[in-house]
Amino acid sequence: MSGARPPGGARDPYARLVLEVMPEESRVGLTLGFVRTFGIPEIAAVLHATGQVTGQPKTRAKATGAAMFTLIGHGPGSAEGRRVVEGLRRVHDRPGITPELMHYVLACFTVCPLRFMDEHGPRRPAPPERDAAYAFHLELAGALGLPVPPGDGLAGTEAWMREVERRRFAPSPQAGELWASARGLLASRLPGPLAPLAPVLAAALLDEPLRTALGAPRPPALVRTAVDAALRLRAGRARRAA
Repeated sequence: MSGARPPGGARDPYARLVLEVMPEESRVGLTLGFVRTFGIPEIAAVLHATGQVTGQPKTRAKATGAAMFTLIGHGPGSAEGRRVVEGLRRVHDRPGITPELMHYVLACFTVCPLRFMDEHGPRRPAPPERDAAYAFHLELAGALGLPVPPGDGLAGTEAWMREVERRRFAPSPQAGELWASARGLLASRLPGPLAPLAPVLAAALLDEPLRTALGAPRPPALVRTAVDAALRLRAGRARRAA
């Protein structure tokens, strides 16, 4: 599905997946995608400068989630979607925010929810849903006036993400402050009994390169095991109920 822009409606199976089939997993994945962007110093600097993540993390996260759900549900070309796209253009029209960085942000918001569904959802997203997710990715990039995204399909996009992270992930003071403000949001997505332990548990949801970029300490093995077990238990219950 590389090259041409997708036709209208190509994202529909993805919209159903995100909004109806796995909305909770989608919210966790979108939060993980948002946090992942902190690992690139240039993006962290822009987010930190707004003061919204450090000052009102819940408000910023809610607004980001609502924007993505609007785009996924209605499409970037809809009246609602065009308003969101215009807002995204204004926010990111800043020195240093290159097309590569914009593509990286979009990739995080597409790839990270699917990763979380794969690992912790009631089932893995089906091939038509993955194709629709990539169609949405292309559609949104086009609406933002970006060139065709790097990579071929979702697998190519994820490989490109890893290459960008290898080159650009680095610790920064802004990233550390953003993480200190946002980690409670990430941990609040955990199953109820674990949520009160947010400061310790949130870092267990991050991989090592991202933890290093955010200056987050590696949680003890017991904590990582507890978080993994809780998420596996939740996923198992959801799969039996599906």
